[in-house]
Amino acid sequence: MPQQKDIVKIAIQMPGAYPQLIQLDQKKPLSAVIKEVCDGWNLPGPDNYALQYADGVQTYITESNRLDIKNGCILRLTKAPGRCAEDLYKGIQSSDSGVRCDSLKELASVSTDVTFAQEFISRDGHLLLVKIVEDSNESNAIMTHTLTGFMELMDHGIVSWENLSCVFIKKIASFVNAKSTDVSMQQVSLDILESMVLSSHSLFLQVKQEVTMERLIAHLQVTNPQIQTKAMALLMALLQTAGDSDRQDMFAFLNKKNLRQYIYKNIIHSSGSVQDEMAHYLYVLQSVTLNHLEPRMRTPLDSYNQEQRDVLHGLRQAAFETESENSLSHERRRSLCAKEFKKLGFSNNSNPGQDLVRTPPGLLALDTMFYFASRYPDAYSRFVLENSSREDKHECPFARSSIQLTLILCEILRIGEPPSETRSDYHPIFFSQDRLMEELFCVCIQLLNKTWKEMRATQEDFDKVMQVVREQITRTLSSKPTSLELFKNKVNALNYGEILKLRQTERLHQEETLAPPVLELKERLKPELLELIRQQRLNRLCQGTMFRKISNRRRQDKLWYCRLSPNHKMLHYGDVEEDTDNPPIETLQEKIPVADIKGLLTGKDCPHMKENKSKQNKEVLDLAFSLTYDVEEDSLNFIAPSRTDFCLWTDGLSVLLGREMSSESTRSELEILLSMEIKLRLLDLENVPIPDCAPVIPKPPSNYNFCYDFSQTEQ
Repeated sequence: MPQQKDIVKIAIQMPGAYPQLIQLDQKKPLSAVIKEVCDGWNLPGPDNYALQYADGVQTYITESNRLDIKNGCILRLTKAPGRCAEDLYKGIQSSDSGVRCDSLKELASVSTDVTFAQEFISRDGHLLLVKIVEDSNESNAIMTHTLTGFMELMDHGIVSWENLSCVFIKKIASFVNAKSTDVSMQQVSLDILESMVLSSHSLFLQVKQEVTMERLIAHLQVTNPQIQTKAMALLMALLQTAGDSDRQDMFAFLNKKNLRQYIYKNIIHSSGSVQDEMAHYLYVLQSVTLNHLEPRMRTPLDSYNQEQRDVLHGLRQAAFETESENSLSHERRRSLCAKEFKKLGFSNNSNPGQDLVRTPPGLLALDTMFYFASRYPDAYSRFVLENSSREDKHECPFARSSIQLTLILCEILRIGEPPSETRSDYHPIFFSQDRLMEELFCVCIQLLNKTWKEMRATQEDFDKVMQVVREQITRTLSSKPTSLELFKNKVNALNYGEILKLRQTERLHQEETLAPPVLELKERLKPELLELIRQQRLNRLCQGTMFRKISNRRRQDKLWYCRLSPNHKMLHYGDVEEDTDNPPIETLQEKIPVADIKGLLTGKDCPHMKENKSKQNKEVLDLAFSLTYDVEEDSLNFIAPSRTDFCLWTDGLSVLLGREMSSESTRSELEILLSMEIKLRLLDLENVPIPDCAPVIPKPPSNYNFCYDFSQTEQ
């Protein structure tokens, strides 16, 4: 007895007969099953019959796919694939045009099945179709069925496209080029040409020679959405398969005629599945066009290439009005160049080409910088000179920022990534701008300088600024701006303050969507983690910090040090020398009992900010804090070296005074710790062995040649 799982209950139909309900034994040969079905209807010659799905895609049932049959399936008894192929082969050669048309129409339908296709091709049926096309003596209806059947047969990959004759290719191309050809015939002809182009480079060359770009663009201007879609597919296939030279010619044609804008405007008005398919082709066009920048992105700067060196020096000369370099000695000229390259923001000012060795972005970063300098010279000079006049730690380095920004844009625009077969997320701005990468860079490098000032950033904040700029760009592009001007307005409106608000809103939304048990866990963890942050702040105060005194003469050469005693009862402070590093607490002669501290003031409320109104620039105000103590309301005044130190000290002093920590650092660190702790608590550790002791530390490597040395001496 066969097992129950090997039995499938199905229904079998045949025109003019009552259906048969059978229990299909999957262990029994398919030929035996067909014989039983034929016997049930008293049909002779079971070898001439086969089973086929009655619904959906009417695929033949074979020994290889019979296990896909499910309970309740409805099958149909029909002609065997071999017999069907033989009958259609003869019908196609009939002298009666009606019989030929019907046979070709049926062929176009059944050729979707690979079992039939193998039978028909084994009889050289595909060559028969090729001959019909080459002779071109049939009506449009018969020719359409012929081309459709041929396309379906070739889609199975049983025979190679490269075996087709030049005459056949010319005929298919003539159907596409003709202005009054039947629409259905043109549609399938475009399909066939696309498959040819994608199959080999030799066929690409033949198709490119026979079908011009002008004719393809004309097909994009018709009202029939199917013709538009097929023409777009062929255009994309040509662009993807072309070599660098051919592709550049195609790009030049598209840009010269402003056809990218036309294609986009024409396609966005399409609807339904056609719009979805066209959206994919817009994505492919964008991807293929931008990928022509990949060679530059993958190529490092060659210090021995005179042209590249000239571009580097052109950047320097465009930024600074220098005295005639020819009249200077070699050493003087070299020193001057190094000084100016440093102002430009190159980390290796004696050999700035080393900054462009990393790939990506390679030479593409040099291209974008030079484009900005030559296309917008006033904005370029303003950027460089403005940052040259700032303090060293607050200047925004143009070269370093440009290199990183170019890399960010490459990642956002996915330059260097091959087009995906399923993506459709194009940027409408691409279709309004010929040099999208370069123009985006020019907008975003000025945005970066603006964001740098808004964040009051120092060199230590470089990565943080770049993260904000990346977010500004991605958020703006996600709103689908249709022009560069619109992008520029939106991205500049999305300032640092707006980014912080959006982050906060999204964080609150995430919290609202958390399950109640997770929210409860989060509330339980907060006190423990806040205590951890408090201890870190107090430990940091015990380590102490070096502060500068700002005198009325704007001299910043006096230093003093302040630290908290280990028992958290005294603040020790005193003047120190420039080269002093972490002075012992015994050397700090002044002290204030913590119990005597009355209050903590910040910003413009600080006494030293009120006294020195000339010093009240926003940067200093944001770093100023004071402690008031004793009955006479004396004060100890601070100006923190950085925003991080300001947050650490104001938090730590708040802890000593029994107040809540309110700095942005506390909020950020608490959020990070909560996120990490919740993820750890929610890990599924069932059946996961947790060791009792730490793993053994591996031996150090024999050498450290794999490490990159970032310490380059600036000259």
